[in-house]
Amino acid sequence: MSILDAIIIAIVEGLTEFLPISSTGHMIITEKLLNVPDDDFTKLFTVGIQLGAILSVIVLYWKKFISPFTAGKSGIQFYLKLLVAVLPALGLGFIFSDKIDELLESSLVVAITMIAGGVVLLFIDNVFNKPEITEEPQISFPKAFLIGLWQCVAMIPGVSRSAASIIGGMQQKLTRNLAAEFSFFLAVPTMAAATGYKLLKGYKTITPENIKLFAIGNVVAFVVAMLAIKFFIGFLQKRGFKLFGYYRIIGGIVLLVLIAAGVISR
Repeated sequence: MSILDAIIIAIVEGLTEFLPISSTGHMIITEKLLNVPDDDFTKLFTVGIQLGAILSVIVLYWKKFISPFTAGKSGIQFYLKLLVAVLPALGLGFIFSDKIDELLESSLVVAITMIAGGVVLLFIDNVFNKPEITEEPQISFPKAFLIGLWQCVAMIPGVSRSAASIIGGMQQKLTRNLAAEFSFFLAVPTMAAATGYKLLKGYKTITPENIKLFAIGNVVAFVVAMLAIKFFIGFLQKRGFKLFGYYRIIGGIVLLVLIAAGVISR
């Protein structure tokens, strides 16, 4: 992997991590188009640069993340809700880790799930259109756990973690904006755990040159993710999810065509 490859992949990660279009799916496609070797380090890099995206959430919502020191009990409950919500992903991610790695190699799986997820997004605003919960303190622990279960669907490549958890939030009567913000908050422990686990398993593939690639990738992902989050919240308030649904469907069809033409491997 070259420095340019690392920068391009990191831009894709930053742009797509918090949008409901699947960052993993986009990075898989990007790596195949760039002819990046499908080796252990590439898989590690794909997960490792999520640290930059995680940091962007903490910086943008820093008041929320220091709330245990400023808001007392409600701040502590915020962290406890994240803990409850992340438990399903931690358990299932550990159990199915090897199977997930196998699916990460399949462009066909990404294409199918991109299209299926797009169809869901076309109708999601109409299905869950009577929100009752407008602020994070109103989210109960059972609701947080159920949102965490929804997030687990995103273990299938091409299923957006952001989309799955946002849909879970809306299904639990959260407003669109609150569901999106809680999805961002939940990304922090979820992605931190996934990244830490991958780094622990694959640290032997890290060389001084690879460390430089990690550093560059995380800086790029951090900056781009901050811009993407700001855009997404503003767009969501005005337009909803339909445009993302059309994008996923078109993207999935284009990917199927590229696979059929032999441009991208299955």
